[in-house]
Amino acid sequence: MKTMFKAAALALAPMTAIALTAMPAVAQTKSGIAVVDLEEAVAKSTAYTTAISQMQTTYKPQIDALNTRRTAIEADLKTKGDALQAALTAAGNKPTPAIETQYQQYQQTQQTAQAELQRMGQPIAIARAYVEEQLVAKLDDALKAATAKTKSEIVFKKAATESFGAGADITPAVVTELNALVPSVSITPPAGWQPGGRQAAPASAPAAAPAQAPKSR
Repeated sequence: MKTMFKAAALALAPMTAIALTAMPAVAQTKSGIAVVDLEEAVAKSTAYTTAISQMQTTYKPQIDALNTRRTAIEADLKTKGDALQAALTAAGNKPTPAIETQYQQYQQTQQTAQAELQRMGQPIAIARAYVEEQLVAKLDDALKAATAKTKSEIVFKKAATESFGAGADITPAVVTELNALVPSVSITPPAGWQPGGRQAAPASAPAAAPAQAPKSR
């Protein structure tokens, strides 16, 4: 998903009564058959969009540093890749021992760069996963409520459906229910939190496997 909060509480009974009275009737599926995109429902929920906006501010230093480093790495890899391709072309597209060594160094640079970017982006990725997990925890309840209110008897995944009428899509209804169940989420995971609710355990990273050199044809 890739993507995942208003602080003021809206708990006053008179306000709730007015809001409920003003709410339009929920559309019903005509055939009892519906489609839904749960990832879209999460991404369009108020809690998720607000959280992502907050993350862009809270994690701006990390995001800027990540983007700057990624740009530098991409430029460096392009330079090395162009040099490797030029050497291979000059050798008649037949790898020599020197080219094989150059290729291995290029692959190692790629792996090292990828690991570095993953480390730099980990706080952002974990925060997004924490946002998503808080919403996913209530997604089944939201789907059940939306299914009942739209009187849908069978619900298919939208992505797996060849075609459907506009009235069959209950994703907006799921968004409405999700907004009611989860009006806001936190973008700050508990210390040591990992996706799936796991706690991070210290462990040494495994050594990277040696890269293979291109084979001559």
